[in-house]
Amino acid sequence: MAGQDLRALFGSNDRSIAAAEAFTNRQAQWRAVGSALAAHLRHVTGPAFDVEDLEAPRDNVLVFHGVGGIGKTTLSRKIEASLTGDAGRPEQWPPLAGLPEVPLLPVRIDLARSAGTDFERIVLTLRLALAGAVGRPLPAFDIALRRYWEHTHPGEPLEDYLQRAGLAAKFGKALPQQMQSALGEVAQALLLPGMVGTAVGQLTGALVGALRERRQQVKALAGCARLADLLEAEPTIDALSYYPHLLAWELQRLPAHKQVVPVVLLDTFEDTGDRTHRELERLIQRLVWLMPNALFVVTGRNRLQWAESGLAGQLDFTGPTAWPGLAEPPALPGARQPDDEAAQHGNERAAGGGAVYRQVLIGDFSPEDADDYLARRLTQDGRPLIGDDLRQVIAARSHGLPLYLDLAAARFLDLRRGNRTVTAADVDYDFPALIARTLQDLTGDERHVLRAVSLLAAFDLDLATRTAGLTHQAAAQRLAERAFVQRDDFAIWPLHLHALIRTTLRRADDHSDDRWSLADWRAAAARALEALGDQWAGSPAGGRRLLVACLRQGLVLSRDFDLPLGWLTDAAWVYVDDSVWEPVTPAASDRPSPIGAAGGQADTAAGPNRPAGTGTALVTAADALTELLAALARRQHEHRSRTITRLAAVATSGLLPEDLEDLAIYYRAKAERDLGQHAASRTGMQQVAERGGRRAPAARRGLAHLARLAGDFPAAHAAAQGLGWKGREQRVLGDIYWPHAHLTRAADHYLAARTEAEQHAVAGERATSQAQRAYVLAFTDPAVADDEIDLATHLLTGLTLTATTFTVATARLLRDAGTGVFERPALQLRADTGNAGIAASRAAVELAFAFHHAVDGDQPGHADALARLARITADGHHQHYLDIAHFMAGQDPFIATDTRWLDPEAQVRARWHHLVQARRDHLTATGR
Repeated sequence: MAGQDLRALFGSNDRSIAAAEAFTNRQAQWRAVGSALAAHLRHVTGPAFDVEDLEAPRDNVLVFHGVGGIGKTTLSRKIEASLTGDAGRPEQWPPLAGLPEVPLLPVRIDLARSAGTDFERIVLTLRLALAGAVGRPLPAFDIALRRYWEHTHPGEPLEDYLQRAGLAAKFGKALPQQMQSALGEVAQALLLPGMVGTAVGQLTGALVGALRERRQQVKALAGCARLADLLEAEPTIDALSYYPHLLAWELQRLPAHKQVVPVVLLDTFEDTGDRTHRELERLIQRLVWLMPNALFVVTGRNRLQWAESGLAGQLDFTGPTAWPGLAEPPALPGARQPDDEAAQHGNERAAGGGAVYRQVLIGDFSPEDADDYLARRLTQDGRPLIGDDLRQVIAARSHGLPLYLDLAAARFLDLRRGNRTVTAADVDYDFPALIARTLQDLTGDERHVLRAVSLLAAFDLDLATRTAGLTHQAAAQRLAERAFVQRDDFAIWPLHLHALIRTTLRRADDHSDDRWSLADWRAAAARALEALGDQWAGSPAGGRRLLVACLRQGLVLSRDFDLPLGWLTDAAWVYVDDSVWEPVTPAASDRPSPIGAAGGQADTAAGPNRPAGTGTALVTAADALTELLAALARRQHEHRSRTITRLAAVATSGLLPEDLEDLAIYYRAKAERDLGQHAASRTGMQQVAERGGRRAPAARRGLAHLARLAGDFPAAHAAAQGLGWKGREQRVLGDIYWPHAHLTRAADHYLAARTEAEQHAVAGERATSQAQRAYVLAFTDPAVADDEIDLATHLLTGLTLTATTFTVATARLLRDAGTGVFERPALQLRADTGNAGIAASRAAVELAFAFHHAVDGDQPGHADALARLARITADGHHQHYLDIAHFMAGQDPFIATDTRWLDPEAQVRARWHHLVQARRDHLTATGR
């Protein structure tokens, strides 16, 4: 907006409302202007500068680019006003300091199609601005321009054109007089008759002859080596594009008191053409090259491509050697597409050849700047018209895009007509105008790809092309160069859309001629899902990171468009088998699909298949699979009772195939076992085992565990036979032997289990087996346990396995049993395992307390541990822990349990009591 906001003025009867052009932040861009201007002035005022050197590289361009509506035009206007004088400089911008004492002449030219600017108007605007600034003719240029005008516009006086175009009103009427004065001076110098002197054609011919003959009368103009050639050339638009060389030469020879440095601001540069039609861009580039003593500040949607050698032939001057400041520098380590905070450093990065990079991305507003913009955009009696709560909603919805803020302010005025109260729901709105602004300069294929990639959180060229259903990547490659496509070279898929543009494309009513139907969206989603699956299946080297990324994107597509799970089923099994448990829960739905009558409202609708407290209704198979994986990952951080509730809803939803339903039942049974609900756990394990699916071996292992926890070791041992790798037979045997104090034997089984896990590349099982090995060896030899605990800790890095983490922590307690360092970490671990609600972990901690007190000979402490174990095992499970605690003290259990040992009980008791005595001897020998 420039000047009075007439839309706001006529948007309300309340004259107390003031609509101001709000300008926020952009200090980084102002610093970039100051830096570029200082470097330019040092260069053009230096002794080595030669305005007629047509081969030297050019560094007289500064580019600000960004998405439509980011505030480029406002920035251009503010730079013009700030360079004109301090009165027009925003208060946030400090004065430019340290610049050479040379007057600046800012000239802003709007290249928007709506402004009707052509190359003639650009050249005339520059000359008109200089007419007022230098106040004297520029003969070499003026004569050439007059000749061009009379040849190209016969019968149309230049004065009339300037008046009609509004240029005379803006810049004054000095130019025609100066041009006429230049003609008169040359005619007089050549001693031409008056009538001949006014005929520019004859004067030009005479001048060319004089220049060729190096006559003394035209000595001053003879210093311009190429003037005669330009005057002899046919005066076409192509010739006009070379005349700026004359303008630059004239500026360079001005006397010191008339010196001026033009700063030309070319706004809306994207409207100069496209990749196929670069005629106007070619003329403008030629002008920039031929005026090295002027600084050009370009604002547009896209980076300037002049430093790309591939444009040779379309443009005159191309490549990084010609434009070192426009050659994109290599990405910095960890670099991402800069936001406004990072953009302030963009001007300092080295481009090709060590030059300073002069292409700066304009970033989004921060939340604070967006709020400040809205607070000052509309005011009433000096106070913000839009309240704090509404400003927060609008700022969050805008993702920092100024155009959205401006549209929201206008909508706010519309909504409050008739004294209506505007609510948060009113301003949480998608503006179709954003789509129109984004699509306006894209080709048909580019628009098609843009809609396709709005389905994806991130993408690469292959994924974009396949999702769009195209057979070539050209459109995707062109789209990737747009400012609204942001880049992170270190991500799996390096490209992603500006967040607001993506959500608006997905959710707003699109009134464009080539808008997509719901069937189009669903077809594109199906293509995207298939492409993601192919990338996952075809890139085994991508590993876990690619798996999780494909799951996250694939689940969204399947959920939002009710697509078959397909490869997501296999990917889910790999995710679960690794036991790493990274979050895979996707964001809330943006689906423009038939699911949910109100464009995806099924996400918040009430329904029977909603896991308690999740806020998510299970509508599609992908909803159920997402909830299943989320519940499994979160169970490491939530109480097991919540896990049971979530998995029960998934298992009973009827949305998943049988093998995935078994997965929900199995892990629900595991959670029930952890809480001591062994009857329910046994029922679930038995159901999965009888179905014979992919989880059946694990369920049979679960049944063996349940038998062990019930104290029926013969039954557990029998169930363990034949489990094999899939049933984790080696780990199950270790779990059976260590309660009998066969610790070395158990450790060997855990080592075998760890080795099998390494061979099958299952990180979670490897860590769990090693944790159990560290745990049992911690009873026997603290020194050996140190190394085993360290290895278990290392193998847990990057994994989220709560119970296994507790096992390693308990191993540390057992290692330190009988010493003074036991108590504090033991008390903390007792609290942590209690909060987690894992019965086995709680019992293991209390067993560590019993071992410690038995070694210490602390009978009250040992009695307390026994009492705690009795409460934990009151349901009849884990009671062998209570037996072992008695055995450690050499006691028979005070209360008979149902434990059935593999060996005679007396042998088991003797082995556990021997371990206590061995620890005492060890502590005595080491002086601890």
